[in-house]
Amino acid sequence: MTTYPPFGAGLWNFAAYVDRYATDGYDTPRSTLDQIRLAGEVGELSYVDINYPFTPGVTLDDVRAALAAEGLQCIGLTPDIYLRPHAKGAFTNPDPARRASARAIMDGAADAVRALGARYVKIWPGQDGFDYPFQAAYADLSRLAIEGMRDLAQAHPDLKFVIEYKPREPRTHMFWGSAAKTILGIQRMGVDNVGVLLDFGHALFGGESPAESAQLLIDHGLLWGMDVNDNFRGWDDDMMTGSLHWVETLEFFHTLRQNGWEGVWQLDQFPFREESVENAKLSIRFLKAVYRALDLLDESALAAAQANQDALAALRIVQNALFTAGLED
Repeated sequence: MTTYPPFGAGLWNFAAYVDRYATDGYDTPRSTLDQIRLAGEVGELSYVDINYPFTPGVTLDDVRAALAAEGLQCIGLTPDIYLRPHAKGAFTNPDPARRASARAIMDGAADAVRALGARYVKIWPGQDGFDYPFQAAYADLSRLAIEGMRDLAQAHPDLKFVIEYKPREPRTHMFWGSAAKTILGIQRMGVDNVGVLLDFGHALFGGESPAESAQLLIDHGLLWGMDVNDNFRGWDDDMMTGSLHWVETLEFFHTLRQNGWEGVWQLDQFPFREESVENAKLSIRFLKAVYRALDLLDESALAAAQANQDALAALRIVQNALFTAGLED
């Protein structure tokens, strides 16, 4: 019987959503506790990443009890520093009061990470960046982003922080926009408790090869977490993993295995119109097939093909493994 890696999901996989067309939402709003209950219904999740602050009226004790009831652990907390109050940025906001209010949310998330025994605080500063030419002085943006992240990490030396980079949305240009730029920023911080969470879909969206970006981050000792999903590359669609890029998904996980990287295989998906529990189950079904395909890869033949940069030979080996693995219900 195959022993699979632990699976996880951002709790937002089980939330309800709005957009500029369905501004009243595609479903009834769900509390943090409702989302935890739905995550438990998947049956194969071990971890969840939880937004912070929790929905109104939900306490830390409530969350702890709900996780225990569903047999789940918290892998990390994601502070909500990208909503309307911080529309001009969290770290890079020109208003010092807004920077301070974002920092207070992140400090609260850090305290909750300790209380829940989670692994990290995940920083996604989606509003940090710019939209128009000449809108901002780039040196100031860089200074504020790097100094702010450094100060946060130094204030909590017992914790790990991971930056989730993304090229754009909601800003047309996000500051932490690529694997390489994030590595350079962390190097400038000079701290040892800041790493990177690589979102597979963000790498696709940014024109990167997710596997190559993973290798780059591993080479610098900075790949501390990852999320998987899928998209058409033109937008961060956050679709079910395996719905489009099968071969690149397999290559991504092959790169992790080749480097001995072990961690949670985590879903970051937004099923606007789909049933969220079934969406997660089907995603895990695909990820299990990927895991079995890794076991079936003819590694020596693949290494020989790669040594010659023989694309056709390599893809034949990959196809043999991927389609032999099959899918299980």
